[in-house]
Amino acid sequence: MSKRMTELKGKIDQTKVYSLDEAINLVKQTSNVKFDASVELHIKLGVDPKKGDQQIRSTVVLPHGTGKTKTVAAFVGANDEKTAKEAGADFVYGESDIKKIKDTGKIEFDIAVSTPEMMPKLAVAAKVLGPKGLMPNPKTDTVSTDLKKMIGELKKGKATFKIDDGAIVHQVIGKVSFDNQKLKENFETLLDAIKKVKPNSAKGTYLKSIFMTSSMGPSVKVEII
Repeated sequence: MSKRMTELKGKIDQTKVYSLDEAINLVKQTSNVKFDASVELHIKLGVDPKKGDQQIRSTVVLPHGTGKTKTVAAFVGANDEKTAKEAGADFVYGESDIKKIKDTGKIEFDIAVSTPEMMPKLAVAAKVLGPKGLMPNPKTDTVSTDLKKMIGELKKGKATFKIDDGAIVHQVIGKVSFDNQKLKENFETLLDAIKKVKPNSAKGTYLKSIFMTSSMGPSVKVEII
């Protein structure tokens, strides 16, 4: 462990569970990198990722966004191009662009949305988009005829969260430069969204532990409320 990290870890009592307000303050105090670091949550859930009915994947619109604007690509038919542009899409793609992505593997966007009519045409690029998690999917609200709502929410900070193989949700809830209240509200909104998708088959404690950290900073255990 680096000297910097050892010093920062010394400011945190590893045996203590901190209140949300204390945790936010500590995460800010222990972020000493030269850039505006992200504030991340790592939430361990009492579910079994191997069971299909306990796979958690959903979306949340954080009231204050994540501090990072996503580059959105919209796959639409000719009739919807103008709507997609007006809604704020950074790239508006048609059939010829899908072929280009399939052939070159080149991607210039963070997230993709599609109208239902374009989904069958997008199938040819699934091998490029799928492994990167960029394939539009009705489950994550990225396939719809309502382009204005779909793109607008993504631009505001809508995020997709899911569990990894260890049943942990990793999600950015803002930047160190955010004021405490904004981080608090984003934290609470994410937690509510996770509670809402609790599988009926999950037994025992659902929210097992919550750790908050800044990019390249030490983690702080947060009280579960």
